[in-house]
Amino acid sequence: MKIKQVGTKQGLQWILNGVYQFRQSPLVWIILCSALYIIIATLSYVLQLYGLLVFIILFPALQAGLWAGCRALEQGEKLKFLHLFSGFKTSPVPLLTLGAISLVGQLLIFGIISTIAGDVAMDYAIEGARVNEETEVIKAADNMLSALLVGLILHIPLIMAIWFTPLLIVFNKIPPYAAMKLSFIACLSNFITLQVFITSLFLLGIIALIPYILFGSVALSFGLVNFVLMPIIYASIYASYKAIFYDI
Repeated sequence: MKIKQVGTKQGLQWILNGVYQFRQSPLVWIILCSALYIIIATLSYVLQLYGLLVFIILFPALQAGLWAGCRALEQGEKLKFLHLFSGFKTSPVPLLTLGAISLVGQLLIFGIISTIAGDVAMDYAIEGARVNEETEVIKAADNMLSALLVGLILHIPLIMAIWFTPLLIVFNKIPPYAAMKLSFIACLSNFITLQVFITSLFLLGIIALIPYILFGSVALSFGLVNFVLMPIIYASIYASYKAIFYDI
Protein backbone atom coordinates (compact mmCIF):
# COMPACT_ATOMS: atom_id res chain seq x y z
CA MET A 1 0.00 0.00 0.00
CA LYS A 2 1.10 3.54 -0.73
CA ILE A 3 -0.08 6.59 1.18
CA LYS A 4 -1.08 9.72 -0.70
CA GLN A 5 -0.98 13.22 0.76
CA VAL A 6 -4.20 14.95 -0.30
CA GLY A 7 -5.28 18.59 -0.33
CA THR A 8 -7.27 20.19 2.46
CA LYS A 9 -10.35 20.63 0.25
CA GLN A 10 -10.63 16.84 0.12
CA GLY A 11 -11.92 16.90 3.69
CA LEU A 12 -15.12 18.62 2.53
CA GLN A 13 -15.40 16.38 -0.52
CA TRP A 14 -15.35 13.30 1.68
CA ILE A 15 -18.36 14.62 3.60
CA LEU A 16 -20.24 15.25 0.35
CA ASN A 17 -19.48 11.67 -0.67
CA GLY A 18 -20.82 10.55 2.68
CA VAL A 19 -24.05 12.48 2.15
CA TYR A 20 -24.40 10.92 -1.30
CA GLN A 21 -24.01 7.39 0.07
CA PHE A 22 -26.50 8.07 2.86
CA ARG A 23 -29.06 9.32 0.33
CA GLN A 24 -28.69 6.10 -1.65
CA SER A 25 -30.15 3.98 1.17
CA PRO A 26 -31.22 6.10 4.16
CA LEU A 27 -33.64 3.59 5.71
CA VAL A 28 -31.09 0.76 5.82
CA TRP A 29 -28.46 3.12 7.26
CA ILE A 30 -30.87 4.05 10.04
CA ILE A 31 -31.56 0.36 10.73
CA LEU A 32 -27.82 -0.41 10.85
CA CYS A 33 -27.10 2.42 13.30
CA SER A 34 -30.09 1.37 15.42
CA ALA A 35 -28.67 -2.16 15.53
CA LEU A 36 -25.38 -0.81 16.90
CA TYR A 37 -27.19 0.88 19.78
CA ILE A 38 -29.25 -2.23 20.44
CA ILE A 39 -26.06 -4.32 20.61
CA ILE A 40 -24.32 -2.01 23.08
CA ALA A 41 -27.51 -1.60 25.15
CA THR A 42 -27.98 -5.37 25.32
CA LEU A 43 -24.35 -6.01 26.27
CA SER A 44 -24.50 -3.28 28.92
CA TYR A 45 -27.74 -4.67 30.36
CA VAL A 46 -26.57 -8.29 30.44
CA LEU A 47 -22.92 -7.80 31.37
CA GLN A 48 -23.07 -4.29 32.88
CA LEU A 49 -19.58 -2.71 32.85
CA TYR A 50 -18.08 -5.78 31.18
CA GLY A 51 -20.56 -5.29 28.34
CA LEU A 52 -18.85 -2.04 27.37
CA LEU A 53 -15.47 -3.79 27.37
CA VAL A 54 -16.84 -6.55 25.14
CA PHE A 55 -18.34 -3.95 22.79
CA ILE A 56 -14.94 -2.23 22.44
CA ILE A 57 -13.45 -5.55 21.30
CA LEU A 58 -16.32 -6.17 18.85
CA PHE A 59 -16.46 -2.58 17.57
CA PRO A 60 -13.78 -2.79 14.80
CA ALA A 61 -15.57 -5.79 13.28
CA LEU A 62 -18.89 -3.91 13.35
CA GLN A 63 -17.22 -0.85 11.83
CA ALA A 64 -15.76 -3.03 9.09
CA GLY A 65 -19.28 -4.22 8.36
CA LEU A 66 -20.49 -0.65 7.85
CA TRP A 67 -17.59 0.02 5.51
CA ALA A 68 -18.34 -3.18 3.62
CA GLY A 69 -21.75 -1.65 3.06
CA CYS A 70 -20.09 1.49 1.72
CA ARG A 71 -18.12 -0.59 -0.76
CA ALA A 72 -21.28 -2.40 -1.83
CA LEU A 73 -23.00 0.92 -2.56
CA GLU A 74 -19.93 2.13 -4.43
CA GLN A 75 -20.08 -0.97 -6.64
CA GLY A 76 -23.75 -0.47 -7.42
CA GLU A 77 -25.01 -3.13 -5.02
CA LYS A 78 -27.68 -2.77 -2.34
CA LEU A 79 -26.86 -1.96 1.26
CA LYS A 80 -28.10 -4.83 3.44
CA PHE A 81 -28.55 -5.37 7.16
CA LEU A 82 -26.20 -8.37 7.08
CA HIS A 83 -23.36 -6.10 5.97
CA LEU A 84 -23.08 -5.05 9.63
CA PHE A 85 -21.79 -8.51 10.57
CA SER A 86 -19.70 -9.21 7.46
CA GLY A 87 -16.47 -8.34 9.28
CA PHE A 88 -16.95 -11.38 11.52
CA LYS A 89 -17.08 -13.53 8.38
CA THR A 90 -14.23 -12.05 6.35
CA SER A 91 -11.55 -11.15 8.94
CA PRO A 92 -12.75 -12.12 12.44
CA VAL A 93 -9.41 -12.80 14.14
CA PRO A 94 -7.55 -9.65 12.92
CA LEU A 95 -10.52 -7.40 13.71
CA LEU A 96 -11.06 -8.87 17.17
CA THR A 97 -7.31 -8.58 17.75
CA LEU A 98 -7.55 -4.91 16.86
CA GLY A 99 -10.45 -4.55 19.28
CA ALA A 100 -8.40 -6.15 22.05
CA ILE A 101 -5.47 -3.83 21.31
CA SER A 102 -7.83 -0.85 21.43
CA LEU A 103 -9.25 -2.04 24.76
CA VAL A 104 -5.80 -2.50 26.31
CA GLY A 105 -4.73 0.93 25.06
CA GLN A 106 -7.81 2.63 26.47
CA LEU A 107 -7.46 0.84 29.81
CA LEU A 108 -3.81 1.91 30.06
CA ILE A 109 -4.77 5.51 29.32
CA PHE A 110 -7.58 5.34 31.86
CA GLY A 111 -5.10 4.02 34.42
CA ILE A 112 -2.78 6.95 33.77
CA ILE A 113 -5.70 9.41 34.01
CA SER A 114 -6.80 7.85 37.30
CA THR A 115 -3.30 8.09 38.72
CA ILE A 116 -2.96 11.76 37.78
CA ALA A 117 -6.47 12.69 38.90
CA GLY A 118 -6.14 11.02 42.29
CA ASP A 119 -8.74 9.20 44.37
CA VAL A 120 -10.75 12.26 45.36
CA ALA A 121 -11.21 13.56 41.82
CA MET A 122 -12.05 10.12 40.41
CA ASP A 123 -14.59 9.40 43.15
CA TYR A 124 -16.24 12.72 42.41
CA ALA A 125 -16.19 12.20 38.62
CA ILE A 126 -17.40 8.58 38.63
CA GLU A 127 -19.61 8.28 41.70
CA GLY A 128 -20.47 11.90 42.44
CA ALA A 129 -18.88 11.65 45.87
CA ARG A 130 -18.99 14.91 47.83
CA VAL A 131 -15.84 16.89 48.45
CA ASN A 132 -16.19 18.86 51.67
CA GLU A 133 -13.15 21.08 52.01
CA GLU A 134 -12.49 23.94 49.60
CA THR A 135 -8.81 23.01 49.28
CA GLU A 136 -9.81 19.50 48.29
CA VAL A 137 -12.18 20.89 45.66
CA ILE A 138 -9.43 23.06 44.14
CA LYS A 139 -6.91 20.23 44.20
CA ALA A 140 -9.38 17.75 42.71
CA ALA A 141 -10.29 20.21 39.93
CA ASP A 142 -6.62 20.86 39.10
CA ASN A 143 -5.83 17.15 39.08
CA MET A 144 -8.83 16.35 36.90
CA LEU A 145 -7.93 19.08 34.40
CA SER A 146 -4.37 17.79 34.16
CA ALA A 147 -5.62 14.22 33.82
CA LEU A 148 -8.04 15.14 31.02
CA LEU A 149 -5.29 16.99 29.16
CA VAL A 150 -2.91 14.03 29.43
CA GLY A 151 -5.73 11.66 28.43
CA LEU A 152 -6.44 13.72 25.31
CA ILE A 153 -2.77 13.79 24.34
CA LEU A 154 -2.45 10.03 24.80
CA HIS A 155 -5.68 9.27 22.95
CA ILE A 156 -4.65 11.13 19.78
CA PRO A 157 -1.91 8.66 18.69
CA LEU A 158 -4.17 5.72 19.62
CA ILE A 159 -6.99 7.10 17.48
CA MET A 160 -4.57 7.78 14.61
CA ALA A 161 -3.28 4.20 14.79
CA ILE A 162 -6.80 2.74 14.70
CA TRP A 163 -8.57 5.22 12.39
CA PHE A 164 -8.07 3.38 9.06
CA THR A 165 -7.02 0.00 10.46
CA PRO A 166 -10.32 -1.93 10.08
CA LEU A 167 -10.50 -0.79 6.45
CA LEU A 168 -6.94 -1.92 5.76
CA ILE A 169 -7.58 -5.26 7.45
CA VAL A 170 -10.79 -6.04 5.56
CA PHE A 171 -10.09 -4.62 2.13
CA ASN A 172 -6.31 -5.06 1.87
CA LYS A 173 -5.79 -8.10 4.11
CA ILE A 174 -3.04 -6.35 6.09
CA PRO A 175 -2.27 -7.75 9.58
CA PRO A 176 -3.39 -5.56 12.52
CA TYR A 177 0.02 -4.25 13.62
CA ALA A 178 1.11 -3.38 10.09
CA ALA A 179 -2.28 -1.79 9.39
CA MET A 180 -2.02 0.30 12.57
CA LYS A 181 1.38 1.58 11.46
CA LEU A 182 0.01 2.51 8.03
CA SER A 183 -3.02 4.20 9.60
CA PHE A 184 -0.84 6.27 11.92
CA ILE A 185 1.46 7.38 9.07
CA ALA A 186 -1.54 8.21 6.87
CA CYS A 187 -3.14 10.34 9.59
CA LEU A 188 0.17 12.08 10.27
CA SER A 189 0.77 12.75 6.56
CA ASN A 190 -2.73 14.21 6.14
CA PHE A 191 -3.09 15.73 9.60
CA ILE A 192 -4.31 19.17 8.45
CA THR A 193 -6.79 17.71 5.96
CA LEU A 194 -8.16 15.37 8.61
CA GLN A 195 -8.48 18.31 11.01
CA VAL A 196 -10.56 20.15 8.39
CA PHE A 197 -12.63 16.98 7.97
CA ILE A 198 -13.17 16.45 11.72
CA THR A 199 -13.88 20.14 12.35
CA SER A 200 -16.49 20.13 9.58
CA LEU A 201 -18.14 17.08 11.11
CA PHE A 202 -18.10 18.79 14.51
CA LEU A 203 -19.90 21.79 13.00
CA LEU A 204 -22.47 19.47 11.45
CA GLY A 205 -22.93 17.94 14.89
CA ILE A 206 -23.66 21.38 16.33
CA ILE A 207 -26.20 22.01 13.56
CA ALA A 208 -27.86 18.67 14.39
CA LEU A 209 -28.18 19.83 18.01
CA ILE A 210 -29.99 23.07 17.09
CA PRO A 211 -33.49 21.51 17.51
CA TYR A 212 -32.54 20.62 21.09
CA ILE A 213 -30.78 23.93 21.82
CA LEU A 214 -33.59 26.12 20.46
CA PHE A 215 -36.71 24.03 20.99
CA GLY A 216 -35.73 21.38 23.53
CA SER A 217 -36.41 18.60 21.02
CA VAL A 218 -34.20 15.79 22.32
CA ALA A 219 -35.67 13.14 20.01
CA LEU A 220 -35.07 15.14 16.83
CA SER A 221 -31.48 16.03 17.70
CA PHE A 222 -30.79 12.45 18.83
CA GLY A 223 -32.15 11.16 15.52
CA LEU A 224 -30.15 13.62 13.44
CA VAL A 225 -26.88 12.86 15.25
CA ASN A 226 -27.20 9.09 15.48
CA PHE A 227 -29.20 8.13 12.40
CA VAL A 228 -28.19 10.78 9.85
CA LEU A 229 -24.83 12.21 10.85
CA MET A 230 -23.37 8.87 11.98
CA PRO A 231 -23.87 7.11 8.61
CA ILE A 232 -22.47 10.17 6.84
CA ILE A 233 -19.38 10.01 9.06
CA TYR A 234 -18.73 6.35 8.26
CA ALA A 235 -19.30 6.83 4.54
CA SER A 236 -17.00 9.89 4.64
CA ILE A 237 -14.23 7.93 6.37
CA TYR A 238 -14.56 5.29 3.64
CA ALA A 239 -14.15 8.04 1.04
CA SER A 240 -11.05 9.32 2.84
CA TYR A 241 -9.59 5.80 2.87
CA LYS A 242 -10.14 5.54 -0.89
CA ALA A 243 -8.46 8.90 -1.45
CA ILE A 244 -5.41 8.34 0.78
CA PHE A 245 -4.51 4.69 0.17
CA TYR A 246 -3.85 2.94 -3.10
CA ASP A 247 -2.12 -0.27 -4.13
CA ILE A 248 1.39 -0.24 -5.61
